[in-house]
Amino acid sequence: MRKTRAKKRLLLPDPKFNDILVTRFVNNMMYDGKRGKSFNIFYDALAIVEERTKESGLEQWRKALNNIMPNVEVKSRRVGGATFQIPQEVRPERKIALGIKWMILYSRGRSEKSMAQKLAGEIISAAKEEGAAFKKKEDTHRMAEANKAYSHFRM
Repeated sequence: MRKTRAKKRLLLPDPKFNDILVTRFVNNMMYDGKRGKSFNIFYDALAIVEERTKESGLEQWRKALNNIMPNVEVKSRRVGGATFQIPQEVRPERKIALGIKWMILYSRGRSEKSMAQKLAGEIISAAKEEGAAFKKKEDTHRMAEANKAYSHFRM
């Protein structure tokens, strides 16, 4: 028997927008416990998004995050000595987690000068359904579609 599952910790909403999802995003972006710095980067990025698109930065960010979240993914499973990629639906919590991770990862890989500019660029491109993070979602969906034949091996 395995140990009991860890309890979900309650997150406090962020000070500016009073949103728990923002706090979750900032916590994922944070390095070395520098939460203040992380919040500043996020708020600066939203300001840049508002400046470039003339729309609400928070709404653009939400739209971008929804565009990035995957619906299906593939999981490896060994059956009779062979490993199969089995497509599975993604749980709602994991959807959010993957979307956040991909947005941050591909923001860091961009070529703009500051992290705020990189994040803003990724938010804008993801909201338009383009960019590296959106491409990652599309690739994940394509992989699941290609391996649909193995879905009867589902766990």
